[in-house]
Amino acid sequence: MSENNQPDNELFDSYSMFANVYSYLGLPLSRDVDKADLVVLGIPYDLATTGRAGTRHGPQGVRLASGNLRWEEKRWPWTFNAMDRLKVIDYGDLEFAPGESQSMIDTVIDTVGGIHAKGKKTLSIGGDHFVTLPLLRAVHQQRGPVALVHFDAHTDTYKESSEFDHGGMFYFAPQEGLIDPARSIQLGIRTEYNPEDHQFQVIDAAAVNDMAAADIVAAIKQRVGDMPLYLTFDIDCLDPAYAPGTGTPVAGGITSDKALKIIRGLVGLNLVGADVVEVAPSYDHAQITSLAAATIGLELIYLMASDAEQS
Repeated sequence: MSENNQPDNELFDSYSMFANVYSYLGLPLSRDVDKADLVVLGIPYDLATTGRAGTRHGPQGVRLASGNLRWEEKRWPWTFNAMDRLKVIDYGDLEFAPGESQSMIDTVIDTVGGIHAKGKKTLSIGGDHFVTLPLLRAVHQQRGPVALVHFDAHTDTYKESSEFDHGGMFYFAPQEGLIDPARSIQLGIRTEYNPEDHQFQVIDAAAVNDMAAADIVAAIKQRVGDMPLYLTFDIDCLDPAYAPGTGTPVAGGITSDKALKIIRGLVGLNLVGADVVEVAPSYDHAQITSLAAATIGLELIYLMASDAEQS
C-alpha cells in the first residue's frame, strides 16, 4: 500500500462501480493490521437466525454493492476524504468451522481482540446479529465496558433465548459486563419487550420517525457521554421498503435518510468499533438492502475519521 493509503496493485486502484469489486469500497485487501487504523472484516455466519436464513452471504453482498460508492472523492455531505485521515483495509472474511457456532465465537474473539490490542478500530459486516456478542467480548478485552448505540427493530434482550440466538445478545452482554446499559440506547424498536425490567433507554420507531434527527442525536450524546462507544446496526431497523433483504423484517421502520442523519450527528463521540448486520441478499431486490448497509458502513468510517488528525 502506498503512503497515501492507495493500493499498490492497480487492480484495486479503480473507481469503477462494477469492475474488479473484490473488496469493500475497493479498499486494499490485506491482513497487515499494523499498517491500518481501521480494519473492515466480514463474518459470514447465520446459524443463530430465527427467521429467514441467508445472512452468511451478507459480507459478499455488501462488498459488491459498495462498488456504487467508491467513485466519490469525498462522501457527501462530509467535507473531507476519510481515507486521507485513516488508513483502512479490508481484512476479508473470518473463517471458522462450518456449522459450529463456538468456532465462530472463538475466531471472532481471537482475531478482533488482537486487532483492538494493537489500538486499531474495527467495522464488521455480518452475518446475523449474534456476531455482535463475540465482537463485544473482543472489544471488552482491550477497552473494558462500552456504551452501546443499537439500531434495530427488536431489543434482542429476550432472556429465554438459547446460547446461540440472535435475539438474546443484549440480555447476556450486560450480565457479562461487556456494556453499560445505563449509558446505552436502542433506536427503531417496534416489537414486544417489557419496559419494566428493560435497562436500556429506548427511542422506538414511531418516535424516531416523528422526532428531528438533531433531537435524537442530542438524546444519544446525553446518554453515552464520554464513554467508549460501540455502534451496532441491524439492517431491519430500516423499514422493509428500504431494506427488504433481511431475515426478520418488520413494517413501520425508519428511513435510510433518518438513519444516516443520526449517524452523521454522532461526531465527537468516542466510537471504537461498529458492525452492520442481518443483510440477506437472497431476499433483496436490486441491491436495495446491500446498498443501504454499504452506505451505513461508509458513514461509520467517516464518523471514525471525523476526529482523526489529518495525515
